[in-house]
Amino acid sequence: MSVLKAAVDLVYGVQPRAILLENVPDLVEKDEYEPVRAYVGEELGHLGYRFSWHVLNAKDFGVPQSRKVGLLVAFKGGLIDRFEWPKPYEGPCPAVGETLLESMGERGWPDAATWAAQADVIAPTIVGGSWERGGADLGPTGAKRKWAQIGVDGVTVADRVPGSDFVWNPSIGRSGRVRLTVDQVALLQGFPAEWKIAGLKTARYRQVGNATPPPLARAVGEAIAQVLRCDGEDLGSKGE
Repeated sequence: MSVLKAAVDLVYGVQPRAILLENVPDLVEKDEYEPVRAYVGEELGHLGYRFSWHVLNAKDFGVPQSRKVGLLVAFKGGLIDRFEWPKPYEGPCPAVGETLLESMGERGWPDAATWAAQADVIAPTIVGGSWERGGADLGPTGAKRKWAQIGVDGVTVADRVPGSDFVWNPSIGRSGRVRLTVDQVALLQGFPAEWKIAGLKTARYRQVGNATPPPLARAVGEAIAQVLRCDGEDLGSKGE
């Protein structure tokens, strides 16, 4: 709640033409958060904004991960009537194995293709890396079980991808499961491979794990920009 109040305070000071707030999907979907939504709506209404709450899943925008995101978009005046939430991309979502195959083989691991072929699912929500959870891991117990099903050790994050001597044998437990690197988790979040994340491993992982997947953010941003561009064109026409 304190973060949302701070965001609303910024809106009072800046009063932009458009607003985008991102949070957990529960904020949008659950009754227990209705007082929070009501507070935000009332404050924005005082400033002349109209708004829309919505939940989108990153897997619908080409991200190889099931990750729901709660969103609020608001515009000054009647511009919200022109806004449309982005529609899911057409075509299948890439799987974990497909996304990570190239990186898994970078150090000559002979089982990279075998592992990738059986990792033909999208990733569970990557939620590790919070301050409360401590070091870098791939999420709570349920997520770790899902990772184990495709031969991945979700308890920790590796410094490097497997080498040529790594023996992949998930049946023996954690020591036989492959570990993902921060860069690989970034790929599963939809970050372009050329993007560089600064800092030590845990700090880098927190940045990646807590981010909104870029393809999803871009889709929403483009939908907002379309409204603003149309409004600019209308203003130009009125001035002629």
